[in-house]
Parts: sequence; structure tokens; C-alpha cells
Amino acid sequence: MNIIIAGAGKVGATLARQLTAEGHNLTIIEQDGQVLEDLIVRYDAIGVLGNCASKPTLLDAAIHDADLLIAVTNADEVNLLCCMTAHGINPNIHTIARIRTPEYTEQIMTMRDTFPLSMAVNPEKQAALEIERLLKFPGFLRRESFAKDRAQIVELRIDQNSPLKDVALSAMGNVIKCRVLVCAVLRDGQAMAPSGNFVLQQGDRIFVTAPTSDLAILLKNLGIVTRRVRRVLLCGGGKIGFYLATLLQKDGITVQLLERDLARCKELAALLPNTSVIHGDCSNQVLLEDLGLPSCDAVVALTGLDETNVILSLYCASQNVPQTVTQLSRQETIHLANTMSLGSIICPMELCSNTIVRYVRAMENQTGAAVSVHTIADGQAEAVEFVVEGSTPNCNLPLKQIRLKPDVLIANITHGGKSVVPNGDSVFAPGDRIVVVTSRCGMLRQLSDIFA
Repeated sequence: MNIIIAGAGKVGATLARQLTAEGHNLTIIEQDGQVLEDLIVRYDAIGVLGNCASKPTLLDAAIHDADLLIAVTNADEVNLLCCMTAHGINPNIHTIARIRTPEYTEQIMTMRDTFPLSMAVNPEKQAALEIERLLKFPGFLRRESFAKDRAQIVELRIDQNSPLKDVALSAMGNVIKCRVLVCAVLRDGQAMAPSGNFVLQQGDRIFVTAPTSDLAILLKNLGIVTRRVRRVLLCGGGKIGFYLATLLQKDGITVQLLERDLARCKELAALLPNTSVIHGDCSNQVLLEDLGLPSCDAVVALTGLDETNVILSLYCASQNVPQTVTQLSRQETIHLANTMSLGSIICPMELCSNTIVRYVRAMENQTGAAVSVHTIADGQAEAVEFVVEGSTPNCNLPLKQIRLKPDVLIANITHGGKSVVPNGDSVFAPGDRIVVVTSRCGMLRQLSDIFA
């Protein structure tokens, strides 16, 4: 497809990497010449220097021939105007805009006919929802939901005290007493698809798929003590902090929000009457102790600096805070941070990009398209959910009789509302949901692509 990305920031760069890898023709519009030059050289895209909301710039970007426009500049108003102008020139174009301002959320939904948007994305709100899910189910570094929340892929780290240390996967069931599937293992930064003889080692990060109902059993038998989160400290009062505090208030959780900007504190205090908003620096150790850091059930590091978030989470680990969530925005920081004990790591730009990529794949395949796409194992693998249709090949055949492409694994099947980890005798039928894990990122655009 012919795709235009307006804005070459972090989300724009992430999208450029993902969409060029999937073979799309990409044009990038950006006002900063140096940023634009770096991106088009790296990803072999066409670059247009200028204001993406202006008609001449969009015409230079060949808007008449574009199938999709993705507006992800730093200004919501520019993104909206860009999409409206593009739709005025090319009424058949699909448009996606990043809208981050909380005040705009409701009117975008109620005035969809006025704003010609195919989809609006809000990375900060997505991140807040994901963090809320992690806080509700502590014990996992990361959770990805499938099949209307009936199945999960969760990430665990094998530490020196883990019952799974030095255990072969074939013997894993003897320890955890429930049926799960280890679909990927990260060791020394490299992702691998393990066999039954694979022996887990200290430091491994494993990605396990299981029915949601079995997750509590998994945690219990691994000796991971979980308790309901009652008190949370949020460090950083940006958009994610606001969205998350709003969600946690509704959940009945006591929230303290620490923000260093006094004017922002006053604004948040007015918006969040049931949250304790505190003016101060989260790097101030004395202040953290005065706030009772060691007695918190969870701490969420949400400052605008990755380095500050990393240091804060490491300090929380040293104070035995049961659960930490760390927001990171730069890819290079994420790769480095995965070697540290930072608890769960949240990357808003990755969540946003995955949502947009799923839409792009659905555009290409009106039938059989992915329902959800999640990147796992530090971007080295994907977990993709499909709905089986009547035309899907190999329906009602046992899996042991089906030839799959290399590096493709059927990790979960949901039939009649019940999710199972499949074996060789399992079958799928029209209406079922299938979760596929693959290292062939971007290559599975519809369910039929998994078969050899």
C-alpha cells in the first residue's frame, strides 16, 4: 500500500521501521530537515519537507495516490487538520490521527462524522490501561490479552530462587501443576523457540501462553505471592499519570501522585479530587521515605526521562517494593533496561504502533485479517490473533496433520468460549480464535499465511 506518515518523532520512526519491513511504499512528511534525512536514509522512504497540514505539502506527498495517512505530529490540532485536508483532497483515503489531549477524547468520539477519521489513537491512554491491568494482576512483567481476555501471553523472569531454574520444559508441568506453553525464551538478548529438552537458566525471560483462568495457579505454584494492590505511588504527572490516576480512583485504590512542576500539581489537584497530589522531585530519597515508599504496594515511574525512571525503579527494588512499572520511550533504553530488575516495562509508542499496524493489516485483508497484534521478546517475535472463517484451510484437522511454515507456532485455541493450550490432537473450526506466535514479524497478515 501507499502510506503517508506525517511526523517523524518516536512513533513515526517506529511505524516507519515496521511498515517498511512489511513491504509498504512509505512517504514521510516532516518539518525538521535533519530528522527527515536520517529517517528516509534508514528506511528507504520518500521524504517531503514541510507542514503536513498544508495542501501544497500533501500534494507534494502524492496524497491523491495514497491509501492511508497516519498523522502523528506532536500537535493534536495539526493531526486533525492534516487528516481533514487529506480527506478533502482524496475522499477515499483512510486516516489515522494521534490525539493525546484528554479534553478532546469525548468530542472526537461524538463528532466522528465531522472529523473524517478512520481511527484515533492515544498512546498515553493505552499505556495507562495497560498499567492498570498489570497492577490488577501483579506477578508478571508483562501481559498480552487475546480471545476477549480468555487467553494470555505473560512474561516471567527466571531468577536465582525460581522453582523453574535448571528445569527442562518437558518437566515444567510437574512444578506448576497446570498446562501452559512456553512459546519463546529470551536468553542473552536472543529470542529462541524452545523444544521440550530446553533447560531454563537464571536470567532467562520466558513468554508463557495459558488460559486466563490458569494464571493464578501458575503464580501460586511458582511461589510468587500476589495481593490486591491498595496503595500506589505515581511518579510523574504527565498525561499517563493523569489517565492512570483516574482509572485507579475508580478501582478504589489509594493513589499518591508526585510531580515536580507546581503549576501542573495545581492543575492535577483540581482534576483529581480523590488523588493525593504532592509537589516534589521523585529523585529526592528523603521525600520518598517520608511518603512511605517501602509500604507502597506498587510504584509507577512515569517521568519524562527514561534515565530517571530506570534509577527510580532500581531504588524501589532495593527497598523491596512488591511491584514496579517503568515507562520507557527510547528503543535503545528498552534494550538496556531489559537486563535490569525494573519490574514491568511499558512503552507507549510500541503500544500505539501495534494498534496502527493491526489496522494496516486489516486494510490489506478484508477477510481473515488479524484481530490483534502484539510484539513480544523485545520485538523479535509477534503474537497474532485470528478468527477462523469458513474458508480457512485445514479446519477440523488435528494439528499433527497440518504443516505449518517454519518459525510458526499455534499457541492457543479458543472454542465455544473455552481457551486451551493445544496439542497434536487439537482442532480448530470456523468461529474459533487462534493465537499464533512467530519470529516472522510482519509476515502473517491473514490466517492462511501460517500454512506451508
